[in-house]
Amino acid sequence: MAWFKREKKSLETVPPDERRVRTEGMWIKCEACAAILWKKDLEANWQVCPKCEHHFKLGATRRLEMLLDDAAWTEHDAALASNDPLAFVDTKPYKLRLRDTQKKLGMADAIVTAEGKLNGRPLICCSMEFAFIGGSMGAVVGEKVTRAIELCIQKQLPLVIVSCSGGARMMEGTISLMQLAKISAALALLDDARLPYISVLTDPTTGGVTASYAMLGDLNIAEPGALIGFAGPRVIEQTIRQKLPAGFQRSEFLLQHGFLDAVVHRRDLKSYISKSLDFFLA
Repeated sequence: MAWFKREKKSLETVPPDERRVRTEGMWIKCEACAAILWKKDLEANWQVCPKCEHHFKLGATRRLEMLLDDAAWTEHDAALASNDPLAFVDTKPYKLRLRDTQKKLGMADAIVTAEGKLNGRPLICCSMEFAFIGGSMGAVVGEKVTRAIELCIQKQLPLVIVSCSGGARMMEGTISLMQLAKISAALALLDDARLPYISVLTDPTTGGVTASYAMLGDLNIAEPGALIGFAGPRVIEQTIRQKLPAGFQRSEFLLQHGFLDAVVHRRDLKSYISKSLDFFLA
């Protein structure tokens, strides 16, 4: 018998956290060029692939940090939340879906209204959050955008809205569709007040948001490669039974056909908006 005894440590005694690969979640595969990217490098580059410049989705708060001076702003109507007007249930109750999303993201609905400065110029900026039920527009999003417009008129400030949405929120039915007319009417008052509104369309901007405020800017600009349209390309192909042109409904295609004023890289967005406001308010 050997004078020593080697004990083999059972895997069962190793805590589950220690059995995971230490690099899990630290790398991301680019959706466009398939390059493997260090997550922190991607975040430092405002979620733009350094290899092919594919624009990943950018959260509402990060978007405001990028656009507003010193990443500082005053938020308005932060506590405004839906009360589930239709008691809607699909795979799970809408009330439960709302509660879970609010808890996960730490925000009451799919848009943040911020008052801050962009290159020293005071303004109101609304930024949409796609992670909140697909950035869908319900009664709360409609009310917050309308209140933001009213605040612009009251304080004589320009308005910037960054859209990132799948459209109207089906869980609120006709109530969500009413927001299209409500916001459009408010924007008409903003126009009467001679105050500029710049609309920034990001990937994706579709449905009722495209059919209302996203396309009603004095200047409509988009990020590269953004999907922009009312119905999705697959729905259109199945309806007309025809193959759509290459790049259909992407921002470059829309610019070529006169639906947009400019396509602007994310790194240039702040300076482009600043110069545009200088022009409008000269």
